Amino acid sequence: MGHTHHHDTTHDHADGEQHEHPFRSGIISTLGAALHLPGFGHDHSHDYTDRVADHALDDNNLGIRTVWLALIVLGLTTVLQIAIYVIGGSVALLADTVHNLGDALNSLPLLVAFYIARRAATRRYTYGYGRAEDLAGILIVISIAFSAGYILIESVQKLFNPQPLTNLPWIAAAAVIGFIGNELVAVMQIRVGEQIGSHAMIADGQHARVDGLTSLSVLIAVAGAWIGIPILDPIVGIIIAFAIVGITWNAIKTVWYRLMDAVDPHIMEHMEHHVESVSGVKQVRQLRAHWVGHRLNVEVTVAMDAGLSLAESYAINQLIRHEIQHAVRQLGELTIEAQPVTKLDNASS
Repeated sequence: MGHTHHHDTTHDHADGEQHEHPFRSGIISTLGAALHLPGFGHDHSHDYTDRVADHALDDNNLGIRTVWLALIVLGLTTVLQIAIYVIGGSVALLADTVHNLGDALNSLPLLVAFYIARRAATRRYTYGYGRAEDLAGILIVISIAFSAGYILIESVQKLFNPQPLTNLPWIAAAAVIGFIGNELVAVMQIRVGEQIGSHAMIADGQHARVDGLTSLSVLIAVAGAWIGIPILDPIVGIIIAFAIVGITWNAIKTVWYRLMDAVDPHIMEHMEHHVESVSGVKQVRQLRAHWVGHRLNVEVTVAMDAGLSLAESYAINQLIRHEIQHAVRQLGELTIEAQPVTKLDNASS
């Protein structure tokens, strides 16, 4: 039940787990430090508070850079589509371009939320401003739902009032550009969102994927018109709209969980396992956690022997902090309460 702790780049644990930091040397380490990526260029000799603050700052900065990069990619995608529209003159292409431009601006609430979250806590906002990220998530979910409704209505109208497409090669080129640009943003935001624990960013990435599917449907419409089956356009549009409804539902559940302070039970079990494995911890009596933005605040109450000295209790406390920090990278505030094991507890055990 005890642990052997070596404070280097590899943390050995008695339970067989090893928290290694691969690819942290040479060129990769240099690039990571230059780009200020999380986990690179930081001294592990910092204390717990410093490390948590470093991770929080790294994650927030990475989130800001990711949203800015997404805006740049979507902006370039829109500019290329506008250029193709000027050359090809397709009204259908113009509608898709305007739609993509409007959806690109939906990333702005998330960007604002990341900037707000950098503000220090106050007497009124004692946990800081991380919840702004959850509010941005609500706006993103509403936007995804609007996209589903918009595509469904447009597809049904085209089903009963089909409109012939012109300048097919130009429309196809713009559709491919729209799909590639949105899918790049989707992959980037979803991966970074999962890395830093930002469900709002994951939802924004899902929204970009929705826009990519919308552009892809235009490509299918072009193929249908090319082979003389224009009805493919509204049919595929309706199918994509229902697929977006599924994405919307998953995004709604995710945002609901955050607003209701829900935490993945697997994360709780993982933390509990790490705390229980610390030598000197007799029992985990209570373990609670809640998200504030993309940081997880944790409260744990443990039982220890009543005869431990203050120094021994403090050492166990530090080991608990060490274990939870390695179990949850997105760790924010951590509160540990130690309670003595009573005679009744010993009798029951």
